[in-house]
Amino acid sequence: MTDAITVPTPTGAVSGGPRLLLRLEGLTLFLGMAVLYAVWGGSWWIFAALFLVPDLSFLGYLAGPRTGAVVYNTAHSYMAPMVLNVLGFGFASPLLLSIAMIWLAHIGVDRALGYGLKYSAGFGFTHLGRIGRSAAAGS
Repeated sequence: MTDAITVPTPTGAVSGGPRLLLRLEGLTLFLGMAVLYAVWGGSWWIFAALFLVPDLSFLGYLAGPRTGAVVYNTAHSYMAPMVLNVLGFGFASPLLLSIAMIWLAHIGVDRALGYGLKYSAGFGFTHLGRIGRSAAAGS
């Protein structure tokens, strides 16, 4: 019988100037979406009610870190809200446009705060670096 070979899970993270640039892009995205939403005349009650909805993707971690990372990354990628954005313009749908702006604003805040896309090694391993208590402790 042979021992199983363990392949380390990739947990690389961007650092230095590119990390700062990605976080500033997140801030720019948030501010841009908030300004567009204000110009759009959207309801700030709706904005507040929907702003944290993408974080329900945390529930994916109940099924384990691999599933959690896939679910979280799906909800925190630009792809789905940009599809909504295009559909909103294409069908002249204020609802789709509002949801897309709020969703993109949420992603922008997360990126600005350093909450990046997740690796399957665990919630604290992101493309923008480690987050959480273990990162603060330096481990």
